[in-house]
Amino acid sequence: MTKHALSLGAVLVASLLAVSPALAAGAKTYQVTGPVLEVSPTMIVVQKGTDRWEIERNASTEAPADLKVGDKVTIEYRMIAVKALVKPASTTKPKTTKAAK
Repeated sequence: MTKHALSLGAVLVASLLAVSPALAAGAKTYQVTGPVLEVSPTMIVVQKGTDRWEIERNASTEAPADLKVGDKVTIEYRMIAVKALVKPASTTKPKTTKAAK
């Protein structure tokens, strides 16, 4: 291999390493910790205080195979929009108040 080819290869590897974290950044991550109430192939339900948190999961979700009800877990998740609806602007006139006498 020539010095030119080695230099080009090093530049390519360096640029891939520099770009990878930027692509992987994605949406902000959050965490919820508490006991597991339910486990299914599509969801993990966790109790946080008095709230019941239903966290969707899929084939890429990393979780132990023996995860069961009662285990205390910390789940890392992202908020992902499923749908965004735009409401039309209101065409009604604002209410007017009567002047005080």
